[in-house]
Amino acid sequence: MPRSKTQSDEQVLDAALVLVHSGGVARLTFAALADRCGLSAATLVQRFGTKAALTQRTLLHAWDKLHARTLELASSVPKTPDGAVELLVSLSHFDGDIEAYAEGLLVLREDLRDPVLRSRGAAWEAALTDAIGECFAAVPNAPAGTGFALAAHWQGAMTWWAFGGQCPLDDYLAESLHRLISMLLRSSDQHQSGP
Repeated sequence: MPRSKTQSDEQVLDAALVLVHSGGVARLTFAALADRCGLSAATLVQRFGTKAALTQRTLLHAWDKLHARTLELASSVPKTPDGAVELLVSLSHFDGDIEAYAEGLLVLREDLRDPVLRSRGAAWEAALTDAIGECFAAVPNAPAGTGFALAAHWQGAMTWWAFGGQCPLDDYLAESLHRLISMLLRSSDQHQSGP
């Protein structure tokens, strides 16, 4: 790639994310990023300082992109239980590629090791669970905490799917989430009506 003297931090961090998603955080070096984005390694060192700072900025950039995507989807889906399922299925962005999912878990390990990144993940959790909760605001007797229950189930269901992977991920998640919603709403109805 020809050397470009001007690239925004966002463009450079997008290139860094490509490296991380294709080989984990270990693949993100100044030399590899220089080859990917066209800036010199020396320029990148001047801009980001250390590998640890570059890694943190790259992963914060990934969280920012995920948060923005979540808010975009949340504003476009219907505020219904089906809308909640659509939101979660749409966020499963590794296209059913088990290898990509496994690489994502390696990146998650880095997020968990860094308190700044952990905090960013917690902020995204709050935004996601609120968005899902809004999809149940008009559902009579929807139990409190439904947003968290669905988000937690969605995370676990992706892992269980990865072990089997016998059907398309979107189908697996939609069916699994609809079953959970049915259980939550049926249990809430029975609780409201009493014995």
